[in-house]
Amino acid sequence: SGSVAAIKFGNLCHSFSEWAQVKAVATSSSLHFIDKTSLPRDVVLYTDEDEWSSWKKIGDSVLHIELRKWADVMVIAPLSTNTLAKIAGGLCDNLLTCIVRAWDFDKPLFVAPAMNTFMWSNPFTARHLDSISGLGITLIPPITKTLACGDYGNGAMAEPSQIFSTVMLSIKSPAQFVGNGNGL
Repeated sequence: SGSVAAIKFGNLCHSFSEWAQVKAVATSSSLHFIDKTSLPRDVVLYTDEDEWSSWKKIGDSVLHIELRKWADVMVIAPLSTNTLAKIAGGLCDNLLTCIVRAWDFDKPLFVAPAMNTFMWSNPFTARHLDSISGLGITLIPPITKTLACGDYGNGAMAEPSQIFSTVMLSIKSPAQFVGNGNGL
């Protein structure tokens, strides 16, 4: 989602693509930060424009439903304040949030927030985190450092290696996801 931390999206995709098939979804605001050439060649990047481009009539596939069925694990990194609030409120106004709204919460969903320190410490953020935690969504906490805006504090997205390690350690048997036609 739309955070400066999306500049690390390519690195994150590389980490996961060495382990599983990866399909990536980018919100419109995240496209300001993502270098599409940094993505692995085998990673398909979907945007909001792809949501209804192939749908012509009743019975045709719907992208957010197809991606929800396909994925064994979902990772939202970075998770912006805006997308966190949307998920916590059940809103689904873009491809990413539609996938989350249709998600099978028996399957793992991880989020790695990235936001300014003042946004991270805002009472709304705590409420939203409580709400998504109740759904079974796993938080990969942000880290403290100098942020892109120059402020120092907590709110920076965890490093891609930490996100990857957290997901890998949480999955009971990573081998179950390799080569089965499904992915991340």
